[in-house]
Amino acid sequence: MALKSTSGRYGTVAITIHWTTALLILALIILGLNAAGADTDATKRALLIPHIVLGLLTLALTLFRIIWWFFADKRPAELAGIPQLQSRIAATVHLLAYGFIIVLASSGIATNLIGGVIPALASGAPLPDLDDIAVRDVHALLARLFMALLAIHIGAALYHHFIRRDGLLARMGIGKLPH
Repeated sequence: MALKSTSGRYGTVAITIHWTTALLILALIILGLNAAGADTDATKRALLIPHIVLGLLTLALTLFRIIWWFFADKRPAELAGIPQLQSRIAATVHLLAYGFIIVLASSGIATNLIGGVIPALASGAPLPDLDDIAVRDVHALLARLFMALLAIHIGAALYHHFIRRDGLLARMGIGKLPH
């Protein structure tokens, strides 16, 4: 498989970024929801540290992906027979996903900076109460909206795979392209 995308399939770089980001986001959701519900400082700390690291990694990977699309690669051609409205919705969902990742990372960084989380994590001091920090509420709301967007994205991929059987997932490295 080529590093760059072809007219019918995404390249190794795009596929690797996509699936790595997907795994990171899954981990971030699990860690974030559990950290929000953690009842002890030690548990919250054990969940927040990897959540912060993986969030920064996801942001870096997403920025790299955007740069990759602009300067080094082209997306494959549209699948044949896709209605224009569906194509526009797919493009919107993808743009929103990039936007959500960037804004979620930014709001997470802002929450940590404003709330004094990083110094507390570094020093071992108790974690500060973040309930009065508005940007944390924004982060939590955006995370839930992003989960809904991901459900749409995953649902669309499954629709293409199981109902349309048009090879969409094969273009992203899962299965074989139809002939």
